[in-house]
Amino acid sequence: MFDEKSHSLKMNKAIEVFSKELSSLRTGRANAAMLDLIKVDVYGQQMPINQIGSITTPEPRMINIQVWDQNNVSLLDSAIRKSDLGLNPQIDGQLIRLPVPELNEERRTELKKLIKSIGEKCKISIRNIRRDANEELKKLLKSKEISEDEEKTFEKNVQNITDKHIQIVDEKVTSKEKEIMTI
Repeated sequence: MFDEKSHSLKMNKAIEVFSKELSSLRTGRANAAMLDLIKVDVYGQQMPINQIGSITTPEPRMINIQVWDQNNVSLLDSAIRKSDLGLNPQIDGQLIRLPVPELNEERRTELKKLIKSIGEKCKISIRNIRRDANEELKKLLKSKEISEDEEKTFEKNVQNITDKHIQIVDEKVTSKEKEIMTI
């Protein structure tokens, strides 16, 4: 039998990944999630920053990372410098301070384009899930496990689920663009 819930869950997962990517984008405000995508090469493996130090945001334009092991400070410093966040770490013993500069107009425009393209990728993956669901329905119809009417009903349901998920993506894109354009 056809399970539209599993396809809906896959779409939710796509939106979850999209949201995580969005939260890692740098706006004018300090946000610990900006560092989520940076991996540091320590102990022979790639580790996220939150596994080698504690991250705090003491003020709106500052992120502090208290590194637990002194040997990892320089590794973390170079990983942050290599990332495309455009942050300039200041080292004070085992504490790394990351001042978050204001966004200039050019950077805001770049970020808007980036947000749109990330949103578009998410919508494509949602549409691919819809396509898989519809192919599954055609197979079930062919093997006479469901009737034509059932297929039409399921197809409609899948389309509704798809529309709802795409609407969520559009709303998130719009809200993130507003956040970036707010000075």
